[in-house]
Amino acid sequence: MRFPALSIDRFLTIHFFSLLAPFRAPKGIRIPILMYHSISSLPEKGYPYYWLNTSPKIFKEQMKILAENQYRAVSVSKAAEIIGSKEGQFIPPLKDPRERLVVITFDDGYQDFEIEAFPILKECKFSATVFLPVGFISKERSNFKNKRCLSWDRIRELAKLGVDFGSHTMTHPNLRDLQWGQVEREIITSKGIIEENLGKRVESFSYPYAFPDEDRGLKSKLRRLLTKSGYTSGVTTIIGTTTIGDDLFFMKRIPISSQDDSAFFQAKLEGRYDWVRGIQYGFKWLKKTIK
Repeated sequence: MRFPALSIDRFLTIHFFSLLAPFRAPKGIRIPILMYHSISSLPEKGYPYYWLNTSPKIFKEQMKILAENQYRAVSVSKAAEIIGSKEGQFIPPLKDPRERLVVITFDDGYQDFEIEAFPILKECKFSATVFLPVGFISKERSNFKNKRCLSWDRIRELAKLGVDFGSHTMTHPNLRDLQWGQVEREIITSKGIIEENLGKRVESFSYPYAFPDEDRGLKSKLRRLLTKSGYTSGVTTIIGTTTIGDDLFFMKRIPISSQDDSAFFQAKLEGRYDWVRGIQYGFKWLKKTIK
């Protein structure tokens, strides 16, 4: 028996918020941006909400669900282009308004993306965006959080095969703990190194750790820095599907792991997990207020 049956957020999503879905559905384009980390069968401890591993078997089941429901995978930067222009105006991107779009992202640049995820993505004809913590990427494979990372040679080969790469900073720090000059280095230098190694423009950025959604001042500074650095889009750990009107530099994502059986995964795709964002934001605001 899988752990998802023990997950409170799974229970509420499937047995309560799914009933409210017809009344809470957002208008216009809605794109689920899936957030994966490691495609691995390694067991994890703690509450399933915080799991980061997705077993290859479950990942394959999830990709089959996307394929069977005729989803088309696009990059993070393409999703941002679809959601809105720089002036905030809606761009009609679809020949068929019923077409379903999805973005498949992987944080941390683990080697198991190439070994386990990419063959499945290729079989399903899906693209993906991989965010690299550049300081842990080298000519030889190095480790990040006790897991092997991709090497530059393999990254270049994957890029030729259609994989999109973005920045996940240099050293994967919590940016809130750094001086602003350090933040600039993490964001600007990482972009330059990826571009130098791939010979192409890097457009998207993934914020490491819990995103400070409640800190408007920091968000404003980050937005200006990302724009100045040449990024056009970004993703966060803010939970939810991305819709028209969202900030293109801080787009929401849906965390995925081995806890996501087919019913839970389908519910997340359809926006029935978006309610968690309210809990997430409230907890962060309360924590900041208490401090």
